[in-house]
Order: sequence, then structure tokens, then C-alpha cells
Amino acid sequence: MKNFVYVITDRNRTSLHVGMSSDLIKTLDFYKQMPCLFFDSGQQLTRLVYFEEFKTEAQALSRFKLISRFTRTQKERLVRSCNPDWVDLTIGLDFEHITSGRKMINQVNLNFNMLS
Repeated sequence: MKNFVYVITDRNRTSLHVGMSSDLIKTLDFYKQMPCLFFDSGQQLTRLVYFEEFKTEAQALSRFKLISRFTRTQKERLVRSCNPDWVDLTIGLDFEHITSGRKMINQVNLNFNMLS
């Protein structure tokens, strides 16, 4: 079973939240469905900026405890080491899973005969 340690932030990078989960996609969906759970509406934690995958829960818990004790500057360095532009990593996690259940709004159907 996979275990993840992650850092999630709001759009302005005001808050950095460290978490641990066995189902990262489900956890991120929870954050998006409950935007005001931890902070006010201006600080919605919706951007996954860092994560690590572990094979055992003990390894993940040990890393979670370590990163949780980091200062803000140390957390920023950790994120920048892997994600210098602070890009939201959610879409790259499981793109097929995210899009399989949803109809693409911008999807265009082209007839192949029209292209030749």
C-alpha cells in the first residue's frame, strides 16, 4: 500500500500545510470540497506543490513528523528543490483517473475525412 507525505498551499502561498495520506487523490478532492475547513475562504488549500511516496506507513509517518517540524523557510526550500515554479502537481498525479469520469468541456470531435 502506498503512503504519501505532501505539502499543499493556497494560491498566494500564504499557508503551507503538511499532511500524510494513503490515498492522495481522495485527500486532495476532500480539500477541494471543503475549502474553508482549516482556513478562511481566502486561503483555500488547493495546490499540491510537493509530495513523496513511501512503501510503509512507518516510513511516511517518520518523514511527516520531520517535515512538520520544519520552519517555513525549510518547507519553501523543500518545495523549490523539486518544484521551483510552485506548479500545482495534482493534474500530473493520475491524469487518466481524473479525466476518465468527467466529460471534457473543450473537447472537439473532428471527422478524419475533414482533415485530409
